[in-house]
Amino acid sequence: MKPTKPDKKDDFFSNEISKKEHRKLKALRNKNSVWFGLGLMGMVGWSVAMPSLAGAALGVWLDTSYPQSFSWTLTLLLVGIITGGIIAWYWVLKEDKEIHKDNKDE
Repeated sequence: MKPTKPDKKDDFFSNEISKKEHRKLKALRNKNSVWFGLGLMGMVGWSVAMPSLAGAALGVWLDTSYPQSFSWTLTLLLVGIITGGIIAWYWVLKEDKEIHKDNKDE
Protein backbone atom coordinates (compact mmCIF):
# COMPACT_ATOMS: atom_id res chain seq x y z
CA MET A 1 0.00 0.00 0.00
CA LYS A 2 1.34 3.41 -0.98
CA PRO A 3 1.47 6.22 1.58
CA THR A 4 -0.83 9.02 0.57
CA LYS A 5 0.28 12.59 0.37
CA PRO A 6 -1.63 15.02 2.52
CA ASP A 7 -3.74 17.31 0.43
CA LYS A 8 -3.84 21.09 0.71
CA LYS A 9 -6.92 20.95 2.90
CA ASP A 10 -5.05 18.92 5.53
CA ASP A 11 -2.05 21.27 5.37
CA PHE A 12 -4.29 24.28 5.90
CA PHE A 13 -5.99 22.64 8.88
CA SER A 14 -2.63 21.68 10.41
CA ASN A 15 -1.30 25.20 9.98
CA GLU A 16 -4.38 26.72 11.61
CA ILE A 17 -4.13 24.37 14.58
CA SER A 18 -0.43 25.18 14.91
CA LYS A 19 -1.10 28.95 14.91
CA LYS A 20 -3.78 28.62 17.57
CA GLU A 21 -1.53 26.45 19.71
CA HIS A 22 1.28 29.01 19.52
CA ARG A 23 -1.11 31.81 20.53
CA LYS A 24 -2.37 29.83 23.51
CA LEU A 25 1.16 29.00 24.65
CA LYS A 26 2.14 32.65 24.34
CA ALA A 27 -0.90 33.67 26.39
CA LEU A 28 0.09 31.17 29.08
CA ARG A 29 3.61 32.62 29.19
CA ASN A 30 2.31 36.20 29.39
CA LYS A 31 -0.10 35.91 32.29
CA ASN A 32 -0.48 39.67 32.57
CA SER A 33 -2.23 39.96 29.19
CA VAL A 34 -5.62 40.56 30.82
CA TRP A 35 -4.15 43.29 33.01
CA PHE A 36 -2.38 44.73 30.00
CA GLY A 37 -5.68 44.93 28.14
CA LEU A 38 -7.43 46.61 31.04
CA GLY A 39 -4.55 49.04 31.42
CA LEU A 40 -4.70 49.91 27.75
CA MET A 41 -8.44 50.53 28.01
CA GLY A 42 -7.79 52.80 31.00
CA MET A 43 -5.08 54.67 29.13
CA VAL A 44 -7.37 55.23 26.16
CA GLY A 45 -10.18 56.38 28.47
CA TRP A 46 -8.00 58.83 30.38
CA SER A 47 -6.44 60.17 27.20
CA VAL A 48 -9.91 61.17 25.99
CA ALA A 49 -11.35 62.26 29.36
CA MET A 50 -8.56 64.58 30.49
CA PRO A 51 -8.41 66.87 27.40
CA SER A 52 -12.23 66.95 27.34
CA LEU A 53 -12.47 68.01 30.99
CA ALA A 54 -9.64 70.53 30.60
CA GLY A 55 -11.36 72.04 27.55
CA ALA A 56 -14.71 72.23 29.34
CA ALA A 57 -13.13 73.84 32.42
CA LEU A 58 -11.31 76.42 30.33
CA GLY A 59 -14.52 77.04 28.39
CA VAL A 60 -16.53 77.67 31.57
CA TRP A 61 -13.90 80.16 32.73
CA LEU A 62 -13.91 81.93 29.34
CA ASP A 63 -17.74 82.01 29.29
CA THR A 64 -17.83 83.76 32.67
CA SER A 65 -14.87 86.08 31.97
CA TYR A 66 -15.41 86.92 28.30
CA PRO A 67 -19.00 86.26 27.22
CA GLN A 68 -19.51 85.84 23.47
CA SER A 69 -22.42 85.01 21.17
CA PHE A 70 -21.19 81.39 21.07
CA SER A 71 -20.39 79.00 23.89
CA TRP A 72 -16.72 78.64 24.75
CA THR A 73 -17.57 75.60 26.87
CA LEU A 74 -19.06 73.61 24.00
CA THR A 75 -16.38 74.73 21.57
CA LEU A 76 -13.48 73.77 23.82
CA LEU A 77 -15.21 70.58 24.92
CA LEU A 78 -15.38 69.53 21.27
CA VAL A 79 -11.72 70.48 20.77
CA GLY A 80 -10.82 68.41 23.86
CA ILE A 81 -12.75 65.37 22.60
CA ILE A 82 -11.05 65.58 19.19
CA THR A 83 -7.62 66.01 20.79
CA GLY A 84 -8.27 63.08 23.15
CA GLY A 85 -9.40 60.93 20.24
CA ILE A 86 -6.19 61.66 18.36
CA ILE A 87 -4.10 60.83 21.44
CA ALA A 88 -6.04 57.58 22.00
CA TRP A 89 -5.66 56.64 18.35
CA TYR A 90 -1.91 57.18 18.64
CA TRP A 91 -1.68 54.90 21.72
CA VAL A 92 -3.75 52.14 20.15
CA LEU A 93 -1.69 52.22 16.93
CA LYS A 94 1.53 52.11 18.93
CA GLU A 95 0.39 49.09 20.96
CA ASP A 96 -0.97 47.37 17.86
CA LYS A 97 2.40 47.73 16.11
CA GLU A 98 4.13 46.33 19.21
CA ILE A 99 1.80 43.32 19.35
CA HIS A 100 2.22 42.57 15.64
CA LYS A 101 5.99 42.97 15.92
CA ASP A 102 5.99 40.34 18.70
CA ASN A 103 3.85 38.01 16.55
CA LYS A 104 6.23 38.34 13.58
CA ASP A 105 9.23 37.59 15.80
CA GLU A 106 7.75 34.21 16.66
